[in-house]
Amino acid sequence: MSDEPIVRFHRVIDELTLPLETRHRERLQCRRGCSACCVDDISVYDVEAECIRQRHGELLRSGEPHEPGACAFLDEEGACRIYEDRPYVCRTQGLPLRWVAENHDGEVIEHRDICELNVVPERAVVDLDPNDCWSLGPAEIKLQQLEAAHEETPQMGDSGQLCRVRLRDLFAL
Repeated sequence: MSDEPIVRFHRVIDELTLPLETRHRERLQCRRGCSACCVDDISVYDVEAECIRQRHGELLRSGEPHEPGACAFLDEEGACRIYEDRPYVCRTQGLPLRWVAENHDGEVIEHRDICELNVVPERAVVDLDPNDCWSLGPAEIKLQQLEAAHEETPQMGDSGQLCRVRLRDLFAL
């Protein structure tokens, strides 16, 4: 299967996040080698895993994953070895994030978060205009649609959610 739909999706995400990156340039500490958000056990839908398999087969066959505790795709200096093809979740990390969810009483609550390295006390993420945050939801729905279209019969987990692949499990160990 072609990786073109996920490549287009990633390109759109990069275009949509660019204004936020520009707006928050002084706040963002995200640089090559910063791997605070690059934790172990990150998982992705198979549509993204397949793109990595197709574009980084040699690394997956003969390379070694980073030591457990950090993302398997980090190199010795903490830089991403698949940066151009990194998954969606990696493309939005570091930005101020916002999402809405229902609490146990059915009340809709807005949540916000940001990498602790990008916290600026005088400009708290909770005080930002909603348009100054990456809104979780719409892109994740699109990604789920790409996953469903990617597989003839999408694999579902016990919870009824689409199955995900741990990045570490892509390596031929």
